[in-house]
Amino acid sequence: MHHPFETGHARAELASRYAGVRATTEHLCAPLEIEDYVIQAMPDVSPPKWHLAHTTWFFETFVLEPFGSKGCAYTPSHPSYRVLFNSYYESVGQQHARPERGVLSRPPLSEVRAYRQRIDGYVLELLAAADSGDWDEIANRVVLGLNHEQQHQELLLMDTKYNFSRNPLAPAYRAQTDDRDRDSSAVHPRPDSSPAPMTWIGFEGGVHQFGYAGQGFCYDNEKPVHRGLVAPFRIASRLVTNGEYLEFIEDGGYDEPGYWLSDGWATVQAERWRAPLYWHERDGAWFEFTLGGMNPLACTQPVVHVSYYEADAYTRWRGKRLPTEYEWELLARELPVQGNLAESGFFHPRPASPIGDAASGRDAYRATQVFGDVWEWTQSPYSRYPGYQPLAGALGEYNGKFMCNQFVLRGGSCLTPQSHLRATYRNFYYPHQRWNTQGLRLAEDVASD
Repeated sequence: MHHPFETGHARAELASRYAGVRATTEHLCAPLEIEDYVIQAMPDVSPPKWHLAHTTWFFETFVLEPFGSKGCAYTPSHPSYRVLFNSYYESVGQQHARPERGVLSRPPLSEVRAYRQRIDGYVLELLAAADSGDWDEIANRVVLGLNHEQQHQELLLMDTKYNFSRNPLAPAYRAQTDDRDRDSSAVHPRPDSSPAPMTWIGFEGGVHQFGYAGQGFCYDNEKPVHRGLVAPFRIASRLVTNGEYLEFIEDGGYDEPGYWLSDGWATVQAERWRAPLYWHERDGAWFEFTLGGMNPLACTQPVVHVSYYEADAYTRWRGKRLPTEYEWELLARELPVQGNLAESGFFHPRPASPIGDAASGRDAYRATQVFGDVWEWTQSPYSRYPGYQPLAGALGEYNGKFMCNQFVLRGGSCLTPQSHLRATYRNFYYPHQRWNTQGLRLAEDVASD
């Protein structure tokens, strides 16, 4: 793990970034009412109050406990916090059961906020006064903690969306005031607007290098740099849209087992899936629940909140497939990390921008929506790269122990902070999960000469 805070104004820069990330979390909570902070509508989501406390616990446990006595006046917090706000770190100790985080009405929000302020004060004091011999390790852990908090900023919004979706009032987290890209017509019964054209970007096969080779921060699961063989392939210039996915539904996609993996078909039957999560049909028209409340389904926006099973079934229906994570990385590696990300404040996928004349220009520069909008499913199982080594100690539990039965997603979403992303970033979820902000891009094989 590397960080950019080793020389010059390192301490002031890192302190400023620490304060900024922590303030962003509080800003994201600003639209919430006090009653919203403790809701947990299913085991996979966590209450906002728990997110506020857990991200603080991370800094206390992994930064202040080992180093606080050397550079600040740190004293431990309430001993129960070590259990209540531990997520999955077995080597740290016991954890409160994840499905029961919503029963924690105490400590109250006021105490959790006081906890954050107290730990913030200690961390900032440590960054200013830590011994130079401890600095590299302290900085590494703080940078990891900040990236961890950015992950929880996205989770906080995803979880709040799910919690609100279970309320018959369909409340809005906040109004979506940016109407530039809104397709306001409900689908009745077919999409009545056209998305940007989907073109195909070709890549030659061969052996390429993959993984993170930079000097800034990365997670351990992005390393080491290694070689991988890729066959010739083509990948779509944009994401699959709501309107295109609706065609799959109307063609009986959820009724035809031939499109589905066995586990996927079993899940469709057991859960009675008929459409992506948050889609609702009323009198022949389709609507979608968003962080801005219930809206008519926008045909040209990317489809979102589909499981791996649904994404894979759609590609089979189209006669295509999902890209591998190596293929996606080849598409993304020369592109800037720009797009509809959390900084836009829209918090929902947007339609693809026009890409101009498909017959002109370099193929790699015709790709759109590579970063932001939705996390993109790949067909790659989440597993270790050749030569992978997890971090030492408890921090080694961060990624490595989850390398089983999950699939890799790439590219970030409309809820992901821009500074959090890289072309090598590997997200991962179980194939049945839908509440996370995920969609898909098509790929296909190309016959080699």
